[in-house]
Amino acid sequence: MKLVAYLLIAVSANLTAQQTAPTNWTAEQDHQNMLDQLGIKALRPGPSGNENASNHANYDESKANPFPNLPDPLVLNNGRKVTSAGMWYAERRPEIIEDFEREVFGRVPKNVPKVSWTVENASATMVGGYPVHRRELVGHVDNSAYPLINVDIQMTVVTPARAKGPVPLMMMFIYKGRLPPRPAGAAVPTDPPATEQLIADGWGYAQIVPVSVQADNGAGLTRGIIGLTNHGQPRKPDDWGALRAWAWGASRGLDYLETDKAVDARHVGIEGVSRYGKAALVTMAFDTRFAFVLVGSSGEGGAKLHRRNWGEAVENLTATGEYHWMAGNFLKYGAAEASFGSKNAGDLPVDAHELIALCAPRPTFISYGVPQKGDSKWLDQQGSFMAAVAAQPVFRLLGAKELGVPDDYRRAKMPPVNDGLLDGALAWRQHDGGHTDAPNWKYFIPWADRFMGRATPSGLSSSAR
Repeated sequence: MKLVAYLLIAVSANLTAQQTAPTNWTAEQDHQNMLDQLGIKALRPGPSGNENASNHANYDESKANPFPNLPDPLVLNNGRKVTSAGMWYAERRPEIIEDFEREVFGRVPKNVPKVSWTVENASATMVGGYPVHRRELVGHVDNSAYPLINVDIQMTVVTPARAKGPVPLMMMFIYKGRLPPRPAGAAVPTDPPATEQLIADGWGYAQIVPVSVQADNGAGLTRGIIGLTNHGQPRKPDDWGALRAWAWGASRGLDYLETDKAVDARHVGIEGVSRYGKAALVTMAFDTRFAFVLVGSSGEGGAKLHRRNWGEAVENLTATGEYHWMAGNFLKYGAAEASFGSKNAGDLPVDAHELIALCAPRPTFISYGVPQKGDSKWLDQQGSFMAAVAAQPVFRLLGAKELGVPDDYRRAKMPPVNDGLLDGALAWRQHDGGHTDAPNWKYFIPWADRFMGRATPSGLSSSAR
């Protein structure tokens, strides 16, 4: 038996030695490789976020809608109108998903390995004065097919110790080891942290670290889960980007939660802010097991319409700094000169309203702050509200109450700050804080409770209507 074991170890070591090491490129080299694959000779430069720069982003509403007609989420590619929930699920939803996978976020490969979860540490502790059970987990991705890359997903799960049964839970994308950066001059939050509010209301929460799934840079695309499935080699044009990889990681976290007896896996939500707000929306859109989403200040690539000429543009996401979030094919829509000519945002087959529509009829809460407190104009709060309005017909078709405003997204105007539209499964609220969703948690929690038929315990805000 020992001889057999030694032989297996020797064979494994030999196979590993024969495997090609991961490509070690800079983001610039990887970006150029994708341009070459796509036949792109030149990209249009994206606008600057510096309003004093000569190429500053547009903030003139009269110039903001060069492509005013959005793709109709309730018209099939063959021109037939979608008239029933059955048609949506069987025909239209798959069409929209295909377009997003091929052209925007990329495809999760069929050979993606399995994840094995291990509880590394369990403890009894306190959150906001409430006793809780805390579990620190590692989700090890099977790398036996390519041992040169390790992927270990980091997630922490916290549930109330005094719960009488399984509890609803919010999964939150977090920055590793620190809170999301707060813009200079931004006000310090006055509400309790979201984690305390959740525990106080009888929820649990999970915190998942996206960069433990996939690095947040182009140089990391030959590592992480994307690199592991590609055996360390560069992406093809329809391969997944970081947003889809982070969403995949959240789905694997939900796989674990479905085995946790302390968690009501039918009522698990997903949340994130900024780039992780984009990831939260992508997660909810593609994985229908998630029951709620709180999308914080997501901007371009999230709830903002690509077709809007306001603030951050498609061209910013096709440049070196952020292209890794998207599929390689997305670069085509920033092309000024290519073998196929040129393309722009108006050529995209889908837009953000359809990403929101993929969440229907599940409760979907779009959150923003105000530029005065650091939630920059760059994010295009108005364009995101227009996207939510344009998603209303799908929520309504599927039997869910929407924002409750007219469907004319071209003329839609955001409600006043702090005046939320929270009566339906599609919700909007712009708070008076900065680049965070912290001020909206006290509204989100009772809003979500309502859909579960849960009463809001005394002590939580009763004004969250």
